[in-house]
Amino acid sequence: MSDLSLTIRPESPDDADAIERLHERTFGPGRYAKTAYRIREGGPHALALSFTARIGTLLVGSVRLTRVRIGETPALLLGPLTVEPPFRERGIGQALIERALDEAQKKGHRLVVLVGDEPYYGKYGFKKVPRGRVKMPGPVDPERLLVAELVAGAFTDVRGDVRPDWDA
Repeated sequence: MSDLSLTIRPESPDDADAIERLHERTFGPGRYAKTAYRIREGGPHALALSFTARIGTLLVGSVRLTRVRIGETPALLLGPLTVEPPFRERGIGQALIERALDEAQKKGHRLVVLVGDEPYYGKYGFKKVPRGRVKMPGPVDPERLLVAELVAGAFTDVRGDVRPDWDA
């Protein structure tokens, strides 16, 4: 009998094709037009801060973190977070987010931003960014722009445009 327990592990370069197919199935071709994808095109995601979820050998989920800057402040952009539809509502997304945020904090990162729904991401410490303080390129619903402090007070004086961190 094979082990069908959930395993969260760091993403490896060998996972890239399977993750791309997962993104294609769950988000479709329109994903490339989204603002967060535009920022991610500016630089690769951080493999050491990106994770996969597997049940047995089957890849069922993925979360990626990409180094960005908000103004001049280093931060991380969370996403995409994706879970295969048949495996949703089983805590896989939660396990991926918690592992990614925990690892980011351990590695000294202070802020994480994302575009998402506060009712879902709020349980991980994400809050709406005050209007006008942070801007992402392209159209973004300001109600969905969220930030989490991995260190208390890290967002206090932060403002500006979100852009790839070319120096990372």
